[in-house]
Amino acid sequence: MAKKKKKMPGLNTSSTADISFMLLIFFLVTTSMDTDMGLARRLPQPPDPDQEDAQVDIKARNILYVRLNASGQLWIKDETTSGYGDMKELRQRVKDFVKNEQNYSKWPEKHVKIIDLLGRCVVTDKHVISVQTDRGTPYDAYFQVQNELVAAYSELRNELSKEKFHREYQYLSDEEKKAIRDYYPQNISEAEPKKYGGTQ
Repeated sequence: MAKKKKKMPGLNTSSTADISFMLLIFFLVTTSMDTDMGLARRLPQPPDPDQEDAQVDIKARNILYVRLNASGQLWIKDETTSGYGDMKELRQRVKDFVKNEQNYSKWPEKHVKIIDLLGRCVVTDKHVISVQTDRGTPYDAYFQVQNELVAAYSELRNELSKEKFHREYQYLSDEEKKAIRDYYPQNISEAEPKKYGGTQ
């Protein structure tokens, strides 16, 4: 007499879809998503036909030009010097330009500004770092420039924080951070990319 084969019990999969759905909801609810991604930059204002002569009022001494050509070469220009430079040089050039410690007549003009928590300050907040790239500029070179510019402002703010509040910028209160930012605003203007070619 042949033995009966035992049937393997089947798996109950009726609740698998419910469990998957619940896990999906759990991960959606508990995962944080950063929405503030990107670079904070001020784009140039569109030209106003009624105020074409207003552009003349912008003083050349307040602008530091940073250009990247299609080969990723960096060109830096202000009212005192112009020429090719490297990424290591860029951070210090920006710091010196923005700070204008010696009050050079060809670097950003200084004026008196009353800042909460800091009082009467002599600042160069009208300065502008004008960044322009070539349409063929390598992304790596572009992001290196952005990193150096942000690092220059971070170092300036950190130095001022230690001087005024005796601690690093990251440990300041919101009001103290605002005061430091008012002293050293991050004035980086992105111009529309142009076609420079291999050289300036």
